[in-house]
Amino acid sequence: MTDTAVKPRVHIATDHAGMELSAHLVEHLSAQGYEVIDHGPAEYDALDDYPGFCINAALGVIADQEAGVHALGIVLGGSGNGEQIAANKVKGIRAALAWNDATARLAREHNDANVVAVGGRQHSVEEATALIEAFLTEPFSHDERHVRRIGKIADYEQTGQVPA
Repeated sequence: MTDTAVKPRVHIATDHAGMELSAHLVEHLSAQGYEVIDHGPAEYDALDDYPGFCINAALGVIADQEAGVHALGIVLGGSGNGEQIAANKVKGIRAALAWNDATARLAREHNDANVVAVGGRQHSVEEATALIEAFLTEPFSHDERHVRRIGKIADYEQTGQVPA
């Protein structure tokens, strides 16, 4: 279950290495009742620059969250590393790289991650789909220790002061 009764709006972006997986996920998640917003790219280009696509997906998540809309994001690439880094540059984004079921679930449960990064060249389509589903359906625990830690990260992001 998600944190709300409503499925989150899903913002998705990729680079050329994740295009096939992205197309599958857009179709698969839409069929499951998710509203999916695809931030591109629209066509394959082996020399594409993924940061803009991933930053736009992250900006979509933040805009929705600020408007009170339950939203999460997915960024895909060959490894997912660069895409995660790009998404994390957006203020308020907590993007986590998921490589197994536990990391996908813990990203939500402990870190209230709002974007998941997955490496399209690291998993089969079935494995990657399961990681995405685990992330999208796992609720944040709201445990005090996790809320406190996330708050410290957010405070640093706002002030530049390293928390104690």
